[in-house]
Amino acid sequence: MASPRQHRAAGRPDRRPTLRDVADRAGVSTSTASLVFSGKGPVAGATAERVRAAALDLGWSGPDPLATSLRRGRVGAVAVVVEGPLRNAFHDPFALGVLDGLAEELDTAGRSMLLVAQPLDDPERAVAQLSSSPVDAAVFPLCGALDNPLVPHLLARGVPMVGSGAPVHEAVAHVLTDEEAAMGLATQHVLDLGHRRVAHLSMHLGRHPQAGVVTVEDLAAAEYPDAAGRVRGFLAVAGEGAPVVQARELTVEAGTEAALLLLDVPAAVRPTAVVAQADLLAAGAVRAAESLGLRVPEDVTVTGFDGVDLPWLDHVLTTVLQPGAAKGRALGAMVRRALDGLPVADEPFPVSLRVGTTSAPPPG
Repeated sequence: MASPRQHRAAGRPDRRPTLRDVADRAGVSTSTASLVFSGKGPVAGATAERVRAAALDLGWSGPDPLATSLRRGRVGAVAVVVEGPLRNAFHDPFALGVLDGLAEELDTAGRSMLLVAQPLDDPERAVAQLSSSPVDAAVFPLCGALDNPLVPHLLARGVPMVGSGAPVHEAVAHVLTDEEAAMGLATQHVLDLGHRRVAHLSMHLGRHPQAGVVTVEDLAAAEYPDAAGRVRGFLAVAGEGAPVVQARELTVEAGTEAALLLLDVPAAVRPTAVVAQADLLAAGAVRAAESLGLRVPEDVTVTGFDGVDLPWLDHVLTTVLQPGAAKGRALGAMVRRALDGLPVADEPFPVSLRVGTTSAPPPG
């Protein structure tokens, strides 16, 4: 019997052998050869051995997993789109919790995640990346913009999409936190403690963020619905004139930088409470207060959002609990239903307030 190299050199140097070539060489039908390799049907032992010998002789290594999955209409991969650098998500414990919960649910269904980093300054680049990547579904699991160029691209391909509030499109089903009501919980808490000079520390509202005061015009032009919703929830309880600043990114350092805009002012006008949109920003506000010689919570109350574990912070944040892993599992369950052909629609995600050690009545 000729070796695989001899066989290719003799007649087919420019073409890889196929299942049909194996079947022809073994003297069986293509369907019989397929049953040998799939293991899904009875084939006589001698016949199966002849098919395997033919495959070895031709140098055929077996069915192409991607081709097989495409014939079945599934590739086993789900695109997980993260706006901005992936390193930011990997440094955010809430984001990690969401991705962990999502991975757990998809792994149960035998599906893998294809992480797609979508640059803030060039979101179209992700379209080019995904255009050559077969995926069964797409998830937008974290904070994102109202509009995303991936939506029409994936819609044209018939790929089901789920998210956690963005992008906003009728083709995207969401696991939704009521951002306004959730932020209202924390804001009402500090008002109930007696605070009247209350300020808000926001996540960035657009794709080109800078630390600074948020104006009415900034809020009207906001690209990120979750951040904008939390600002509106704060203002609805604290009052339209309450000060709001935004951080340039979702990090402790950016939280410190933005919080100093609120706290590094004369004591007579300094807020006695800072309501932050994320625990990382709240931790930055704690650091900013302490750098100015202010005590938390005796001089300044600070609240967060998410309820993540920050073991390096010498406080237990008063925060809105939004369990990341549970949210990720809810997103994964929605993906599974969509891929099973079941209808999916927006689902509420409940949150609650946890009172920690960073909130207290105002001084005096």
